[in-house]
Amino acid sequence: MTQLPLQAVLFDMDGTLVDTERLWWEAVERVAGRTLTEADQPEVLGRPVEYTAAWLSAATGTPSAELGDALHREFADRVRTGVVPRPGALDLLDALAREGVPTALVTASPRAVADTVLEVLGASRFAVSVTADDTSRTKPAPDPYLAACRALGVAPAACVAVEDTETGVASAEAAGCTVLAVPSLAPIEAAPGRTVEASLEDVSVPSLRSLLPYRLRVMTWNLWYGGTKVHDHRAKQLKVITETDVDVVGLQETYGTAAEELADALGWHHHRAGENLGIISRHPITAPLGDPDVGFYGAAGVRLRVAEGAEVDVWTLHLDYKPYGPYEAAFDGLEADDLIAHEEVRLAQMRDALRRIDDTVPVVLVGDFNSPSHLDWPDVEWPVTKAAEHAGLRDSYRDVRPDPAQDPGHTWSPVHTEHEDGSGRPEPQDRIDFVLHRGLCVLDSRTHVSGSPRTWPDVEDNDWPSDHAAVITTFLLGSGAGPV
Repeated sequence: MTQLPLQAVLFDMDGTLVDTERLWWEAVERVAGRTLTEADQPEVLGRPVEYTAAWLSAATGTPSAELGDALHREFADRVRTGVVPRPGALDLLDALAREGVPTALVTASPRAVADTVLEVLGASRFAVSVTADDTSRTKPAPDPYLAACRALGVAPAACVAVEDTETGVASAEAAGCTVLAVPSLAPIEAAPGRTVEASLEDVSVPSLRSLLPYRLRVMTWNLWYGGTKVHDHRAKQLKVITETDVDVVGLQETYGTAAEELADALGWHHHRAGENLGIISRHPITAPLGDPDVGFYGAAGVRLRVAEGAEVDVWTLHLDYKPYGPYEAAFDGLEADDLIAHEEVRLAQMRDALRRIDDTVPVVLVGDFNSPSHLDWPDVEWPVTKAAEHAGLRDSYRDVRPDPAQDPGHTWSPVHTEHEDGSGRPEPQDRIDFVLHRGLCVLDSRTHVSGSPRTWPDVEDNDWPSDHAAVITTFLLGSGAGPV
């Protein structure tokens, strides 16, 4: 499997990079007028001033604004005179800088306190700093970490957040970051996607990289008569697969040997079913699934070993194209009930495929459904995609791009702009190719067409050897989280 690249490291401040959690604890004790206990930790550690002030106000009756001012003063006085970098903090920051990994400071402290600490640490060590003053909600809400990722232009899933409190850990995990917890005053338990270490002294850039999730990038692609409508189609298909850096491709319209030829050229594994369906994979195929003699329309699957002890089932599906709903809607003016009634053939094919899918392992179902999605048409409950949804399968493209108006995601068709009957009518554009999933986490999903394809019939020299756009979804598959 391929591990995500480390795009950035996001550091909490108090208790993580500098020994201020102790100073904050002392400031709260001074304002509270008593010794704090372990029972007070959830109300103090990792919390912004306003939260702790409101907690003290509820217990003492003193106005929270007055308590907040007192906490600010007490903490700021201690920071100015007693802030000390945590062991290993500056060395790790410098190592990240040498390797070109950007860093951010993400704190629940106010800007005034953060700027004082940045003077000690060196503000130039951070590309971005996010404080309690910069977001409407602070930790444990995900907002601070999401703001830092936006400012850096990075994906949370490709970042490691370094935290010392449960509150901060909750914030980073809610944002989708991998977490390295280095507890200061209170213990933190290890968990999936979370590694716990006693000190930053032994943390290195390679060890941070090792914590990130693995990815599985899956493509669905209708090859269009095997690609034969375009000159040098096999080389162009290989170029697309190589450039998109996908791990698995579910193919339709293979027209015989396309899956085997592509896999052999790539040094990959393959499975062929019938004359139309195939799957190629850089990961080993441990079992074929479905009917190997499936007809032109239907489904075929494989079980992949994507890591030691980790398997994923991938299915490719091609459904009959007659009658085609978007034509009936655009050209014949059929209403929703009639459109739905005409989906019986495709719906039966989908249900047959769904009956074959194992529900004990994560699954990806890709293909050319020759049907729009009920998620895209507000007035038509297209039954094929509804059946998949009822079976627990999610639409990966709509997981990350939920607005059909903003991201229509049309896959039919990059080369057909006018209907082929010669009438000059515009060809209905729609999203009919899908990457569905169950039991996986989606990092990204997008359509893909290379170059600028000329339209039908002048397609022979196109770089894109298909009449469909492909769909590529990147899934997250666990992480390398563990002892650093």
